[in-house]
Amino acid sequence: MLGDRKKLLSLALIVAGATLLSLGAREYIGSIWTQREAAKRWEDSSRTAATKAGTKQAVPDLGPAFARLSIPRLESSWFVFPGVGKEELRLGPGHMPGSALPGMRGNVIIAGHRDTHFRVLKDVHEGDELLVETRQGRFRYKVAKISIVKPTNTKALQDTAEPVMNLITCYPFYYLGSAPMRYIVEAHLAGDSGIVDARARKQVH
Repeated sequence: MLGDRKKLLSLALIVAGATLLSLGAREYIGSIWTQREAAKRWEDSSRTAATKAGTKQAVPDLGPAFARLSIPRLESSWFVFPGVGKEELRLGPGHMPGSALPGMRGNVIIAGHRDTHFRVLKDVHEGDELLVETRQGRFRYKVAKISIVKPTNTKALQDTAEPVMNLITCYPFYYLGSAPMRYIVEAHLAGDSGIVDARARKQVH
C-alpha cells in the first residue's frame, strides 16, 4: 500500500514538473515570437520611412512596443513594452508607467525577467553603452553603476533630477524559484544625446 502511494506521488510530481516545464516553454516561445514580430515591423517601417524621407533618417513605427533597447557590446537588443505587469513582461522588458521617458530628466525604469530577456544583464560592465530608440528619437546612455539590493530597497524606483535609466531584474540569475534579491544596472544619459523638453513629448501610457 505504501509502495503504491509512493508511486502515485512520484507520478504526480513528474506530471506537475512536466506541466510547469511546458508552461514555461510556451511563455518563452511566445516571447520570442513577439520580439521577432516587433523586429519585423521595425524593419519594414524603417524601409518605408527611409524611402519617404530620402536621405533624412526617420524613426520607424514601433507598433505596440514602447522602445527598442540595445547593448551594442553584447550584440543584444529587445523591444520594450509599456507596463510591468505579468502580461507585459511575457512580451519583453517593460517600461514602468509614471517613470520618465528616454531622453527626459528623471528616472527611466525598465524591468525584465532574469530567466529570459534580462539574463544578459549579468554580462554588462560599467562604461557600457545602452541605446534606446523611441518614436521621438535615439538616446545614448552609459552604465555608471551595477548593484545588488534587497526588494525593500526602492532607491532605483525613485525619481531623479538628472536623466538616468535603471534596468531592473531579479537575482541570482540562476536561482530556482522566486529570487530573493534585485539586480540593478544604472545608466546616465550621455552628454551628446541632449535632454528633451518634457513639454515637447507625449506620455505614451
